[in-house]
Amino acid sequence: MPAHILLLEDEESIADALIYSLKAEGFQVTWCQLVQEAIVHSANVDLLILDVGLPDGNGFEFCKQIRRQSEVPVIFLTARASEIDRVVGLEIGADDYVVKPFSPRELVARVKAILKRTQRQLAAVTEQSMTAEPTQTQSQATADQPIKAQQITAQQIGDFLLKPTAVQILLKNKLLTLTALEYRLLSHFLAHPQQVLSREQLLQSCGQSADAGYDRNIDTHIKSLRAKFRICSELNYLITQRGFGYSLNPQGQTT
Repeated sequence: MPAHILLLEDEESIADALIYSLKAEGFQVTWCQLVQEAIVHSANVDLLILDVGLPDGNGFEFCKQIRRQSEVPVIFLTARASEIDRVVGLEIGADDYVVKPFSPRELVARVKAILKRTQRQLAAVTEQSMTAEPTQTQSQATADQPIKAQQITAQQIGDFLLKPTAVQILLKNKLLTLTALEYRLLSHFLAHPQQVLSREQLLQSCGQSADAGYDRNIDTHIKSLRAKFRICSELNYLITQRGFGYSLNPQGQTT
């Protein structure tokens, strides 16, 4: 069954070009021009492409509403090019942020990359859940054994606690509210503590191609992660290695 894309875009000329490109790649597309119309059609879609400024509302607010009940991938497609708008879009849960004017071919490539990455993540979580499933013998064990089994599925790395089965990361015992891409990015950092990682390596860890125009989006995601870390701690965990990339100090350091 082809992936189902919901496109929320009020400009007909932009929608027509994008719908043509998406359908040419085999996607099923539902086009909406109003937020209220998109709400009706948002169930059971595989990815959302959202404009921000719309006649009856705001794409940011619609994304917040979606995130309360679903982790479906979201791409913002908008003329708002400022850094603050990018940061807001990514912080409220978008997987990508594309500025108009844009290349429909490139946007379709981004859609395909995000869907592929999401499918891999879902498969990994399913596999982890099956691996962590208690056996009949374990379920009949003493009361403290289930606690030990849960501890096996979590890994303490410095001030961070990684819970891959629950798809959660805690910093100093406080749950970080992460987008799907931020979770993958931070998980990769935690798997390589103190190691300098280039933008290209970080893109690959997120399932993105280094030539797909995402390199500067990595900087935005790093900025978003730092802001979320500051809610839990005043220490600096993500270190900029100028000319090379970034590294993670799991114990943190003073700024």
